[in-house]
Amino acid sequence: MRKIHKWIGLLIGLQLVLWMCSGVVMSLLDADKVRGREFRAPAAARQPWPTDVAPVSRLLEAGREAAQTVSTGWLMERPVYRVIGEKSTTLIDARNGRRVDLDAALARRLAEASYRGPGKSAQPELVERSLETRAHDGKVWRIAFDDAEDTTVYLSLQGDVLEHRNSTWRLFDLFWMLHIMDYTGRQDFNNPLVVSAAIGGFWLALSGIWLLFTSFSLAEFIPQRWRGTRSLLVHAPDGSRLRSLRAHAGDTVFVTLARQGLPLPSNCGGGQSCGLCEVRVRGAAPAPTSADRAVLAPSRIEAGCRLACNLKLDRNLDIEVRGGAELGEVHEAQVESVRALSPFMREVVLMPTGELGAAYRPGSFIQIHVPAYKMGKHQIDAPQEHRSAWSGLQLPAQWSSGGMLRRSYSLSAPVRQTDGRLTLLVRFCHGKVGGKNHPPGKGSAYMFGLKAGDRLQYSGPFGDFAVRQGGREKVFIGGGAGMAPLRAMVRDLLDSGATEPMHFWYGARSAADAPYVDEMKALGDSFDNFIWRLVLSEERGGPVPSGMVHEAVRDGLLRAHPDLQACDFYLCGPPPMLAATRAMLKKLGVRDEQVAFDDFKI
Repeated sequence: MRKIHKWIGLLIGLQLVLWMCSGVVMSLLDADKVRGREFRAPAAARQPWPTDVAPVSRLLEAGREAAQTVSTGWLMERPVYRVIGEKSTTLIDARNGRRVDLDAALARRLAEASYRGPGKSAQPELVERSLETRAHDGKVWRIAFDDAEDTTVYLSLQGDVLEHRNSTWRLFDLFWMLHIMDYTGRQDFNNPLVVSAAIGGFWLALSGIWLLFTSFSLAEFIPQRWRGTRSLLVHAPDGSRLRSLRAHAGDTVFVTLARQGLPLPSNCGGGQSCGLCEVRVRGAAPAPTSADRAVLAPSRIEAGCRLACNLKLDRNLDIEVRGGAELGEVHEAQVESVRALSPFMREVVLMPTGELGAAYRPGSFIQIHVPAYKMGKHQIDAPQEHRSAWSGLQLPAQWSSGGMLRRSYSLSAPVRQTDGRLTLLVRFCHGKVGGKNHPPGKGSAYMFGLKAGDRLQYSGPFGDFAVRQGGREKVFIGGGAGMAPLRAMVRDLLDSGATEPMHFWYGARSAADAPYVDEMKALGDSFDNFIWRLVLSEERGGPVPSGMVHEAVRDGLLRAHPDLQACDFYLCGPPPMLAATRAMLKKLGVRDEQVAFDDFKI
């Protein structure tokens, strides 16, 4: 329901913007110009009917067809009878009884008589009915004038001035079309599109009211002391009991654990979108919610996994949490070094101040505790070779973070190879380039402001993105900051003596945006079973393959691979790249069990 509400809301919202903007534009346009009155001559004064005209009875006797209606009028200075028959209308000169045919010359004279502007008339054209004469049937005379408004006069074949159209009216007509959603005839205010939009808006209001009420629970409106309590048993993945808690009925597991000093990792703060607070319910798990199905894989849901921020304590629960005893621990570390690898990507090396105490395996991540801070762009040092890229950013002079945040960063090197140091790869999430000032990402800005010697706090390690046991062929596909966990996995495998074939395909916009390229090339030269491929999406014509990384690995490796079922795939990178790569693998017949990925939980 949320998805349907969101997409219908987007469509109706776009149309509401069109309604509002078109209404504003139409109200600002000059009404006299829109109605064609600016250069239209006033109606001539009524003249008395002359006495020297032929009797209408004699003219009707000579007519070739029966007349249904006869009326009198003036065509310039000429009195005429208008005889309307069953199939046509005829003009007859009232003085001599001759038929009057409206030719180009007469049409031009009539148009000029109805016009009082500065323009000169062009040659009249006999044209078919168009949008500018949509209120009138049949052919009409069209006479254009070369004034600033591009005025055009339309006359019927009986000499009536039908319309004065101009550029202001045409602009009004465009916005009128957008306003009433009649994109063909531009006059039906009850066309199916506008009726559908009205129904969609009504449904949107009803579904919004329903979602408003379903976003709350009854327990939120009942004081805690009036609610009963429930038991929450918390276990580590190995089965050991971490904590036995009592909580008020209706509270979520996420809130309950945070109150008891066991905060689960989260990037969205319990907003049911990142998936980091996943827990597994022992025994019969409650039915999954739409948020569970949107974030968690079907196999995880089947195994009893649920989002803690959406799991309410309506009964006693027994859960497993990832992270085990480390879940409630807060560690301290000192920044040992900060190294710029590309204009907007840096390596930050942390030295924990105490014992590590947990298995920091390749693929895991830690959560940096980002305190409240104020900083400006002058606090971010950029090497000389990267300053041109930074000068193109429209960053505000100062920005701030009002409260403590947690941001997740994967380890980019095996801890056993760095003597206990934690190596992170941080990508700067800047705002628009060449546009308005836009605050950068609060977590990445804090990390880019760190200097050697600074101290910080972190939690972890967390995560289940890991290399599977066994000697199957491995294909690593990454992009952006997805280099971090994949690099750690590759280095750990090669250092431990793995002999299975390994391929690493990495996508970047340009060569300047790709980190650790020389290191990956050196590993490829040193190990026969490791192949490194760099793919650039915005640089073409050079020695490096160009295009999208998922297409490059498909065409360069997978299509000709003799046995894809014997491969394991490890993916990490921006969500669009990740989605495209997973879709490509599925199309090639790769099973979900062969694919492990880390989507940064964003």
